[in-house]
Amino acid sequence: MLTVMKFGGSSVADLAHIRNVAQRCIEKQQAGSQVVVVLSAMGKTTDGLIATAKQITEKPSRREMDMLLATGEQVSVSLMAITMIQMGVSAVSLNAWQIPMHTTSDYQNARFKRIDTERIRKELDDNKIVIVTGFQGINRYDDMTTLGRGGSDYTAAIIAAALDADALEIWTDVDGFMTADPRVISTAYTINELSYVEATELCNFGAKVVYPPTIYPVCHKNIPIIIKNTFNPEGAGTVIKQEVSSPQSKAIKGISSINDTSLITVQGLGMVGVIGVNYRIFKALAKNGISVFLVSQASSENSTSIGVRNADADLACEVLNEEFAKEIEMGEISPIQAEKDLATVAIVGENMKHTPGIAGKLFGTLGRNGISVIACAQGASETNISFV
Repeated sequence: MLTVMKFGGSSVADLAHIRNVAQRCIEKQQAGSQVVVVLSAMGKTTDGLIATAKQITEKPSRREMDMLLATGEQVSVSLMAITMIQMGVSAVSLNAWQIPMHTTSDYQNARFKRIDTERIRKELDDNKIVIVTGFQGINRYDDMTTLGRGGSDYTAAIIAAALDADALEIWTDVDGFMTADPRVISTAYTINELSYVEATELCNFGAKVVYPPTIYPVCHKNIPIIIKNTFNPEGAGTVIKQEVSSPQSKAIKGISSINDTSLITVQGLGMVGVIGVNYRIFKALAKNGISVFLVSQASSENSTSIGVRNADADLACEVLNEEFAKEIEMGEISPIQAEKDLATVAIVGENMKHTPGIAGKLFGTLGRNGISVIACAQGASETNISFV
């Protein structure tokens, strides 16, 4: 058996926490599993490094920032290896160069290309616990790169898939996926099981338990993800796998939301029957690095609404007004503006497609409580109904 265990920054925030994590990993090995541990930087280390760099210059070199930020995980894995060895266990720390983990050259937002597993497998065969830096890789110039926020989760998933692990455990500071945000809904509770699809939908709509791209590599290999709370290890946590045990149990698994949402609507009678309008919308946004998380279109084709983050709203309006300047001048399309400070809410559950009346109940409940729905979207799979 082989288990990949990932621990976030709060789980390794100080030496006492590191000893606690070391003991948990040792117990996993003693139970008969080979163990690969992926670590984030300690506590708020990464934030501190960013703040320090910005006292030197407001816009530091992206390459040099990656060299700086990668040191946080190096400290974590080294201290963890020292601790385990002191506890009488064979352990070794490995960084991105030593494995190596190959990425693109997009500094501060690199993407994995491939990973060589020979070194990890050799150390595991020597009965060592292998401790790996999360969040980072190397590019074709052997420069250090980082993967952006959530990159340690992604690192763990890539390693688990490459090694054909039996399980990926993500240890964090929450009990798992909740039915809703417990800060908003006091009666929210932990969801025991989710399918890969349900977990992805909840991640994309604000559930910050797992970095969304983490799910695909292990889903592809059918490796279960187990979410556990470092500070409540006895809790059941959440298991994410291909098929849940009782798919008929609940139609809706969870409710998730994103605040700070802006809705931008491209509308005008000049859009009706014109081929390529949506292509132009999304091409213009993509060229400027603007992510769209919701799309709603009228069947008459005279309007398309897109949901973006508040921070992207002004730039999105600017590039779309530029893209459609000719049509706006001719009155075929209205000037494009953003409606800001909205919330996007999603209800998620694979079994919704087997349950008639879910949408009716949803909008009826909202209406009775005086909540206006500005836009909504539902995929044909009926796994997610989203509304602004």
